[in-house]
Amino acid sequence: MIMRISFILLCFLVAAKATLASDILVIEVGGQVSGKVEIELLEDIAPKHVERVKYLAETGAYNNVVFHRVIDGFMAQTGDVQFGNSSNNNFDLRRAGTGNSDLPDLKQEFNDLPHVRGTLSMARTSDPNSANSQFFICFNNEASYLDRQYTVFGKVIEGMEFVDMIKKGEPASDPDKIISFKSQ
Repeated sequence: MIMRISFILLCFLVAAKATLASDILVIEVGGQVSGKVEIELLEDIAPKHVERVKYLAETGAYNNVVFHRVIDGFMAQTGDVQFGNSSNNNFDLRRAGTGNSDLPDLKQEFNDLPHVRGTLSMARTSDPNSANSQFFICFNNEASYLDRQYTVFGKVIEGMEFVDMIKKGEPASDPDKIISFKSQ
């Protein structure tokens, strides 16, 4: 009986660890800065947005996508898989920030999580239901005016020092980029 309970407990722990691992993605940043940033995805808070980001990451769509809008003291924005992929024929730094994926836009999943240092939130147009592939990472705790206006879907759990060092600009000349974005 004790062996059976121990086995069941072990299976539960392995399953829990596998679930946790699938909620962690790693962004390898390259360019002026080089490092790994671990992201915890908040699937219970923004399931459709997390599903989208996971899909684009797992298919390699974010690989080589530049940080096209990086405002010192505010945020670093990336995710334009259409015009921001520096290894793609469509790459156009002047248009980076205006493109999306081929997937349909997402309906908003606004929530009560605050836009604080390390928050990942989906970028969008003035239409609340226009988030697609672009996202941003907050540098500080002073973006409360974005709360309940943009969908928070994750947070940096390790490597924020690399986010802080991303080359600033709108866009920066020779911007830093996502080398890879994948499950841990």
